[in-house]
Amino acid sequence: MGKNKLGLVFFPAFDWAISPSHPEREERLLYTRDQILEEGLLDLPGIVEYKPRMADLKDIEMVHIGVPDLKSLLTDAHLVAAGGVMTAADAVMRQEVKRSFALVRPPGHHAMRVVHGIRGFCTINTEAVMVEYVRRRYGIRRVAIVDTDVHHGDGTQDIFYHDPDTLFISFHQDGRTLYPGTGFVEEAGSPAAFGTTINLPLPPGATDEDIHYVLDQVVLPILNDFKPDMIINSAGQDNHYSDPLANMAVTAQGYARLADKLKADMAVLEGGYSIEDALPYVNAGIILAMAELNYHKVVEPDPLTNKRQTSDSQRQAYVRKLTEHWLKVWPRREELSRQLCKEAGEFWHRSRSIYYDESGISERQTEKVRLCPDCSGYFTLGTAVEGWQERDRSAFAAAITKDACPACRRAAKDAVLAAKKRGEYRYYLLQDKQHWEVEKL
Repeated sequence: MGKNKLGLVFFPAFDWAISPSHPEREERLLYTRDQILEEGLLDLPGIVEYKPRMADLKDIEMVHIGVPDLKSLLTDAHLVAAGGVMTAADAVMRQEVKRSFALVRPPGHHAMRVVHGIRGFCTINTEAVMVEYVRRRYGIRRVAIVDTDVHHGDGTQDIFYHDPDTLFISFHQDGRTLYPGTGFVEEAGSPAAFGTTINLPLPPGATDEDIHYVLDQVVLPILNDFKPDMIINSAGQDNHYSDPLANMAVTAQGYARLADKLKADMAVLEGGYSIEDALPYVNAGIILAMAELNYHKVVEPDPLTNKRQTSDSQRQAYVRKLTEHWLKVWPRREELSRQLCKEAGEFWHRSRSIYYDESGISERQTEKVRLCPDCSGYFTLGTAVEGWQERDRSAFAAAITKDACPACRRAAKDAVLAAKKRGEYRYYLLQDKQHWEVEKL
């Protein structure tokens, strides 16, 4: 292990914006960068900065299925953001630093496996791209992602929903009150991966006390039991009391203490839109905590403006009930998984509609997962954009998992060839994680 405790990667993406006045803009990182320089954090011993590199398109293709194709949906900024997260991972895996924090944009945790456009400000899921990269490059298997963004990380959940080796934990503002309207306790993974998706929807107004109660009672014990090879913090900062897009009451100190307790190997910046009043201070606190330096003096310019922080016995009772649910389910997850697999039979099916709010696209998607007794199986999905000439924006794909047996490998390819013969879709693809390739059929 090198003498450095923390590696930082910055990429503000000057040339990428959804629109000039959109909340997801370069100032999100520029104010943070100014604060870090003003406080001299980059001059502190043990903190080192890395320059991002560009990810290869193939890295993205091993996670996402783009319609009509990924190349037409991405910009260089997306490739640098993904490459910046991979750079941060390399620094940890090579033991040059103990931990790393990638402060990059565009964000990614709303990007699902299929990509038709932009949803929730996201096009590709940089953390998922990085996870598949480190698995192939460094041979790690079990990964935990703890999403602390105020919005449910529906994209990350979608990508790893069938993967028993990826533990996805998200605590967020209840989806009944905030975009994307998902992230409920019933969403716990498909049958063979049941219990490795853990959603903790918190009521509006949740405070430092509330999130730390959930962290201490649920998140940390489950992480300890799961024993991941790598812990990633999907570090959204819009739970802050000043964030204009949400309704929570968390402080910069609350975030710093969370980073201190979580001790993630990596953090990746996600949301957070209080550009001047929160992000510089929240990020400074996280950086100091991850570098194992004193963060206790990091406070907002006017902490008395936290009007959302109130004592609410009903909210506190809800949070305790939520933790009790998972403390009952987690020890029984393998038993419940076997039961669900038995009920589903050979295949588990799902159909749903997905809306791309930034692109105005409505997607219809069907999914079919092979529950193989000998391996992690394979899955197929059909996707189409609703509306005029929708066949031109449609695809059928099969994904061969990293430990698929020979029978499942053959069945996955046969499923794509059979779909192509029927001619219902425009594009046909086979995503092969064993051979690290995507085949267009």
